[in-house]
Amino acid sequence: MNRLNTIQYEKAHADIFCFDNDTAVKEYHAIIHVDDATMDFPQQLQAIMDAYSTLVENTLHGARCIFKRYFLSDSANQEDEVAAADMTDCAKSIIQQAPLDGTKVALWVYLMTDVQTGIGQSGLYEVRHGAYRHLWSGSAHNMATNSEYQTRLLFNEYNLQLIEEGCTLKDNCIRTWFFVNDVDLNYGGVVRARNQFFFTQGLTAKTHFIASTGIGGRQADPNVLTQLDTYAVAGIEKEQVAYLYAPTHLNRTSEYGVSFERGTMVDYGDRRQVFISGTASIDNKGQIVYPKDIRRQTHRMWENVEALLAEADCTMEDVGMMVVYLRDTADYAVVSQLFAERFPGHPYVIVHAPVCRPGWLIEMECMAVRKTHHPQFNPF
Repeated sequence: MNRLNTIQYEKAHADIFCFDNDTAVKEYHAIIHVDDATMDFPQQLQAIMDAYSTLVENTLHGARCIFKRYFLSDSANQEDEVAAADMTDCAKSIIQQAPLDGTKVALWVYLMTDVQTGIGQSGLYEVRHGAYRHLWSGSAHNMATNSEYQTRLLFNEYNLQLIEEGCTLKDNCIRTWFFVNDVDLNYGGVVRARNQFFFTQGLTAKTHFIASTGIGGRQADPNVLTQLDTYAVAGIEKEQVAYLYAPTHLNRTSEYGVSFERGTMVDYGDRRQVFISGTASIDNKGQIVYPKDIRRQTHRMWENVEALLAEADCTMEDVGMMVVYLRDTADYAVVSQLFAERFPGHPYVIVHAPVCRPGWLIEMECMAVRKTHHPQFNPF
């Protein structure tokens, strides 16, 4: 069953989702928010770190951290401090996408029970249980001369890491995130490099792509134009993975020149995990729905996400975490009210991050999980 809980700590609070299907591996998503936006950054970061420590030592005792993402308001002045303060053993992503509640830092944490963790031979962070090895990475980047070359190098390096783990991009990669510095200027280079690299790996409109988010975000160094975070599973069979389309609501991304899946579901013997890509207010002809109307774009975005989830026999009640991206900070008042009314207590964070097409005012991504029974597959 799924449970929601909000825990108040001294200077921060955590919204927590728990998936418990009476097996050894429970899944938790937590998003930790600072309570007092008037504190300086070291104080806010300490509030987050203290809340996280209490979360894993007391509230979720026995759970191991799998992946973290820090959302920062000013990477140039904050990134080094986060990297120095957080010495925990998990895959970490640090990105400038300012929390729009006025604070300087927020944290998404993904945790599991009864798993073994460590750095794999390739440098990817490995989570082991049963027949599977889950491979995570965060904050990958390089200093090539433009976003296209940076993306090409990122894929080359990641592909070699997967090969070293006995995996391939086509068969094992489940999810990617691209954070693009000045997305209006540099997203085109990311798209070109991804299209070209995917073609070399047999990822085409006739086979499949990979669930992904491509969104504005930056590191401390302005020369880093693209950051890549990834998730892959070793030991998975092709029959366990299916792709979500919701053709009544959305079109194929290849129809407008990009290469990612709207959503991916992965079936295990005991559960189904669903990864919904960054999703905006779009129709099945690839057009922006409700231009310049943030309220109606938000509702259409929800409708699109629900249509994708429905293909996986899931609903919003199965969603463990959401990240909401706004192009215009002035839209926060409307969007925060809409989300607070519809999703009280759910783990979500609303951040400043321009969407890849200027007319899309809002985008969201999410992860969901539900109990299933597929005896032909190994349990999670």
